[in-house]
Amino acid sequence: MSHHHKAHDIAKVAAARLNAAAATRNYNVTPRVDYRTVVKVDGPLVILDNVKFPRYAEIVNVCLGDGSVRKGQVLEIAGKKAVVQIFEGTSGIDNLYTHCEFTGSTLQMPISEEMLGRAFNGSGVPIDKGPPVLAEEFLDIQGQPINPFSRVYPQEMIQTGISAIDCMNSIARGQKIPLFFCQRFATQRNRSLNCALSFIGKRKGCS
Repeated sequence: MSHHHKAHDIAKVAAARLNAAAATRNYNVTPRVDYRTVVKVDGPLVILDNVKFPRYAEIVNVCLGDGSVRKGQVLEIAGKKAVVQIFEGTSGIDNLYTHCEFTGSTLQMPISEEMLGRAFNGSGVPIDKGPPVLAEEFLDIQGQPINPFSRVYPQEMIQTGISAIDCMNSIARGQKIPLFFCQRFATQRNRSLNCALSFIGKRKGCS
């Protein structure tokens, strides 16, 4: 048996052990779990199979065969399959030596008053060559979902002076609607005139 086949068999045995450990793990005590079930690499995406309880937006540590570690995030879940987007690219990722650790947590950013005046990348890592931030707390960068029922209901009408808008599609203060212009009307001057009419209508108490 060649050296390549021996290495392949060893990798398969290691993967089977990790999958067995994942099936019997108590996720309330140890949420992190490691998988060697990469089935496909497509651009910046890595698809894994037989993933137990993946979470949307969960952070994944992708360990390559050369020992380097990249971070990714779960974008989609379909049954036991999980689609992970790799932040640093997928070059060098294979289905033999690559294993992925699901951390059980989403991407969080350290928050502190020391952040004032600093520069960070999209992952919250300082890029201004300054010291690391001593976090007072960690907040999920996903934020909280917006509840449309909690907003203040718009009640003040804005009169534009254009009957087609005021009568059929009236605008309320605080409301966002698109304004479309035909080619002959799409000039900066006429756009400004339309905005001015809206403002004047409010100033004159026409609402």
